[in-house]
Amino acid sequence: MSSPAIRGQAWDIIESVLDDPSPQSEWARERLRTRMATHPGRPERALLEHLIATRAATDDHAPGASGPEAQGIDVPPAALLTPILPPPEADTGNPVLFTRRSRKKIEAILGDRMLLTAFQPICELATGSVVGVEALTRFVSDDGASADHWFNEAAAVGLGADLEFAALQAALAAAEKLPSHLYVDLNLSPATCLDPRLRAFVEQSELALDRIVIELTERLAEDEYAPLVEALAPLRLRGLRVAVDGAGAGFGSMRQVKLLSPDIVKLDRGLISGIDRAAGQQTVGAAMVEFARQIDADLVAEGIETEAELATVTRLGMTAGQGYLLGRPSVQPLEWAHWRVAAEQESSRSQPSHQTT
Repeated sequence: MSSPAIRGQAWDIIESVLDDPSPQSEWARERLRTRMATHPGRPERALLEHLIATRAATDDHAPGASGPEAQGIDVPPAALLTPILPPPEADTGNPVLFTRRSRKKIEAILGDRMLLTAFQPICELATGSVVGVEALTRFVSDDGASADHWFNEAAAVGLGADLEFAALQAALAAAEKLPSHLYVDLNLSPATCLDPRLRAFVEQSELALDRIVIELTERLAEDEYAPLVEALAPLRLRGLRVAVDGAGAGFGSMRQVKLLSPDIVKLDRGLISGIDRAAGQQTVGAAMVEFARQIDADLVAEGIETEAELATVTRLGMTAGQGYLLGRPSVQPLEWAHWRVAAEQESSRSQPSHQTT
């Protein structure tokens, strides 16, 4: 049985191959689909066999050899994927998968810092005032790949933490231009949170620790929470906060959320989308409001895109949210400055007037 990490990496690589629309990759996609059908529920085995078979086909493409290239079919990018087996003394027996092309691409990003930060506002629902932002990494590349794709590739080639720290450094630097009343939500994996480099990065930032929120991007087994809680404890004592997804793909188990004792619980857009039309989603939403109250955590509804959704989550007792209706991600400091102006205007409206008679 392979570890969840290996299985997750295998799924990530499979999805990247299947999502490639180029005609020359159709050969790889068809072969990979066949392997997946042969090994249902075992993506790591399907991918390993696919890589070995593809590598063999590539090696057969010497002059005079038969195979897909000899028949006029381009060997797909997946052919560059190489299975590397752990040394004999390793106790897992699981293959560590990586692509040489992916590693070079990730190393180029790290070397040239070809990434920038977009901030999406997090708003107080009652007033619309911006109270915080979520930092979203944007990669400067010509292939249009999503941020998730880059981070998944980096993790698959053993550079996941390095890319996360590069994104963290870029976000912290960009955050210095934000209005000073906003907190900054930074997405990090549990593995990166356990890396001793994290403390140095946040301490060397110009941002005060009480403005930094670390949002965990992955779920852990229950016995893995204790080391994570211990690693983050010194920073939390100094004001740093932790956020988790309380519903949706990220953190489905409320017991696991309790083990971490987060400061902020974020509701996944899968719960919020269409909540105005779904009684079941409203029931879950109301339960999450009460759950957050019980563990003394703030609640943020993600993915609010319609006025009806906004009205519904507000009626259910949710007090903060983000989504395209409230504000889109922006890389423009001029737009970030507007959030300060809006906050100042809201503050002035809330102040009692002192008129003399």
